[in-house]
Amino acid sequence: MRLKGKVALITGASAGIGAAIAERFAREGAHVALCARRPGPLADLARQLEAGGAGVTSQALDVGDASALAQFVARVAERQGRLDVLVNNAPSVTYAPIAQLELEAFRADVRINLEAAYVTTRAALGVMTAQRSGSIINIASVSGLLALRGMAAYGSAKAALIHFTRQTAVEAGIHNVRANVIAPGVINTEATAAGFAGPNAEWGRRIAAAVPLGRFGEPAEVAALALFLACDESAYVSGSVISIDGGKAAELHVPGM
Repeated sequence: MRLKGKVALITGASAGIGAAIAERFAREGAHVALCARRPGPLADLARQLEAGGAGVTSQALDVGDASALAQFVARVAERQGRLDVLVNNAPSVTYAPIAQLELEAFRADVRINLEAAYVTTRAALGVMTAQRSGSIINIASVSGLLALRGMAAYGSAKAALIHFTRQTAVEAGIHNVRANVIAPGVINTEATAAGFAGPNAEWGRRIAAAVPLGRFGEPAEVAALALFLACDESAYVSGSVISIDGGKAAELHVPGM
């Protein structure tokens, strides 16, 4: 019960990494506030967590709607009387080489991956600085650390999110508010499974084999790291970028070697 009595807000919480974090935080005693774009899966998760005894607040919204997102953060803080943890997880992934990347697609990745985190962070800081405690966890990607063909929009947005997190840590630290980044590699989510289904299955096998640990990560493994950053065990960790990628970002790859 490492989060007993705490309130945690998670974006993109209806599936994948976001759902795994919500489930783990709920098991650890947190009241979880969940938002996601798809109302059906979000409602299913909320019912599941409530059945397990967790306190849950949920709202279907598009994190690209800055007004709705800021209002949700404010509503959660007002009704619960505090906000202890913020997890910015909602993703937008555009795959296209720069020469074929449309401006609107680039902007969409920036809006969801970066601007939404700015909106929630700005809203949360008002509460966290007043209570003189809080942990902000931004889910970036190894694509924000290293370039990958076709990931100019997503990778650039995640790289900017990493710097924004460091900026938050520097500015908010005086108020005992921490900010850190989790940078996952390929994680075995529903979206990943769909992307490597059918004719793309061989690519999935090759990518997994290229990871030093020889497999994709699991959402529960990312959730375990998020729990560490959310709870008091990481009280002196701030401004850090922690990769969870099976060792892939550490490797200098030479094809065929």
